[in-house]
Amino acid sequence: MAGSQDMFDAIVMADERFHGEGFQEGYEEGSSLGILEGRQYGTEHGARIASEIGCYQGFALAWKCLLHSSAGEKDSRKMKVVEALIGMIEKFPYDDPTYDKLHEDLDKIRGKFKQVCSSFSLGNARVEPERSP
Repeated sequence: MAGSQDMFDAIVMADERFHGEGFQEGYEEGSSLGILEGRQYGTEHGARIASEIGCYQGFALAWKCLLHSSAGEKDSRKMKVVEALIGMIEKFPYDDPTYDKLHEDLDKIRGKFKQVCSSFSLGNARVEPERSP
């Protein structure tokens, strides 16, 4: 009778066992896919931020070169704003994705870029990162 009882328990408990095994397999597969999707999203988002900051840096360096030859008081104020933007960009933590003030610093850089554009009377200049198809 003990053998038939074990067989009966195995049949009754099969549903619960298969449910547990299925859950575990699904959890493992979902975890590995989540890691892959997270890396892909992080790479794309990081590339957009780097592209945006690179545009700001190129813009600021170009204006710095153009202003370098000028010596007027008005141009010296512009040069200070441009150099402040360059300084902010140089301090930006490109290699630390866990930096908790990353978005705050990025917003400050965007604000400084707007200030530079305003000082040159460029209106509503915007940098749009490239969108991949």
